[in-house]
Amino acid sequence: MFVNTEKMLMARDTARDEAQKLHRKWLKHQAFMAELARNKEWLAKIEQEGQELIQEKPELRPVVQQKLEEIRECWSDLESTTKAKARQLFENNKPEPAMKSYSDLDNQLSNLEQQPPQLEQAHHLPTFNEQLQKFQAMESQIGDFYKDAGELGSVQGVCLPQRGGLMVGDSQGGEQSGEVETRIVRLIEPLKERRRILLASKEMHQVAQDLEDEILWIQERLPLASCKDYGTNLQSVQQHVKKNQTLQRELTGRRARVEEVLDRAGIIASLRTPEVEFVREGAGHVRQLWEVLHLETERRSVMLDASLQSQQYTSEAAKVESWLSGQKLHLVNEEKGTDEASTLQLLKAHLALEQTVETYAETVGMLSQQCQHLRELGHPESSQITKQQSHIDRLYVSLKDMVEHRKTKLEQQYWLYQLNKDVEELEKWITERETVASSTDLGQDLEEVTVLQERFTKFASETNSVGQQRMEQVNKMVNEMIDCGHSDAATIAEWKDGLNESWADLLELMETRRQMLAASHQLHKFFTDCREVLAQIAGKMKQLPEVRACQANITNPATLQRLMHSFEHALQLLVAQASHMNPSVSQC
Repeated sequence: MFVNTEKMLMARDTARDEAQKLHRKWLKHQAFMAELARNKEWLAKIEQEGQELIQEKPELRPVVQQKLEEIRECWSDLESTTKAKARQLFENNKPEPAMKSYSDLDNQLSNLEQQPPQLEQAHHLPTFNEQLQKFQAMESQIGDFYKDAGELGSVQGVCLPQRGGLMVGDSQGGEQSGEVETRIVRLIEPLKERRRILLASKEMHQVAQDLEDEILWIQERLPLASCKDYGTNLQSVQQHVKKNQTLQRELTGRRARVEEVLDRAGIIASLRTPEVEFVREGAGHVRQLWEVLHLETERRSVMLDASLQSQQYTSEAAKVESWLSGQKLHLVNEEKGTDEASTLQLLKAHLALEQTVETYAETVGMLSQQCQHLRELGHPESSQITKQQSHIDRLYVSLKDMVEHRKTKLEQQYWLYQLNKDVEELEKWITERETVASSTDLGQDLEEVTVLQERFTKFASETNSVGQQRMEQVNKMVNEMIDCGHSDAATIAEWKDGLNESWADLLELMETRRQMLAASHQLHKFFTDCREVLAQIAGKMKQLPEVRACQANITNPATLQRLMHSFEHALQLLVAQASHMNPSVSQC
């Protein structure tokens, strides 16, 4: 039955396509004729311009008239051809006689009435879709019949008078049109009822199929949601977290679909028919599986979050532990300075390391806070995490102790090199002063000795002032280093004793030098005084003959007595001066 219907539809569609093609050609030709009428004004304008050109330039009359004549001939041919084609299209587009079309329509309706459409038992959606398409095709065909019946009625009213028909024919055509419409209505009502039943059956099977699809979709994702593998390291845990987040996004995106399917299933399940029992069961199964999938996904999300925090802590703790161990190893194998400059460079580098270690306390503190947070959450690995954190805290405290010890050692080494430098410089200075103080130059005469004494007095004063200040500074530094518990306190004490002995020797040398210069000064002064006394005695000796001569020549005793008394006084002064020089000579 459906095969015959399809053949009828194909034949009718072919005839309809031909009629539509002819109608479209007719419409196109009418549009062309309207355009031709509009362009006729353009032709008149060309005629006017040609006449104006002839009047302006008579010499061009033959050429212009020839062109105008050619245009008139072309336009005339175009109009005649257009009218001929219009008559031809009109003849081809004329309708067939009404009675003949009613006869064809009656035959087609008879075929449909003899073989009414029946519902076939369907268990799959493709079968439902195939039947539905056939019912829709039949409805469309019947709708076309109804439309054709109306068109035939209107065409009959126009065509029969043109053919000279009588009113009897018109009455007969009206009866045929009413009968055809009645038969079409009797066919379309049961067809619509059957299509409604088919759509309801299709919707029930569609919902059942959708429920099965949702069950399969949920069952495919349940193993991932209920998986107990949370990863063994940070990378694997992060991969599991990404997969679980993807699953959560899929659930969020799928929720609307599941709710829509369950709503449709609820509508069908509300019907009180035995056929919808499997839909109720399927909807209940979907709700149960959906709830399980949602709960398992949330549970896995919580567990993965805890595992991620644990692995993040473990990874960060491993980095911190590695850094602390590396710094301790670096401190153990730290080189020592060979002089003051290299020790100072090492000390500066160590101070930078100390600052880094102090700053690293923030990292250790954050790690400790993370450990405390995991313990408060009751993490299953909190005991192991606490042990690891305790180990890291001990490592950090040990590293700080090593840094402090290394700093103290470098500072003591730097102070030792600095003290050694100061001691060596001071010993060199003392040696240089000893060289001056141990000089044996006592001068050749009183003037030279006096110059040497003045220079030495200035030298001794400067040496005592500067030396005493520098010795106090060094001794103070030595005492502070010994009081601070310097590791080389014994060596420092030896340096102090040696330096103090050298300073005492220098002071003793300077005192000896001072005494020697004083004795030399007294000796040379004695020699000078002796020479002066001897010169005076010699002078007096030279005056003695003169006294004797005066004694012989002076007759007055009083004058002679004064002369002798003056000479005697001068001799007594010389004797006193000589007597004063004897103790100095004895002291020298």
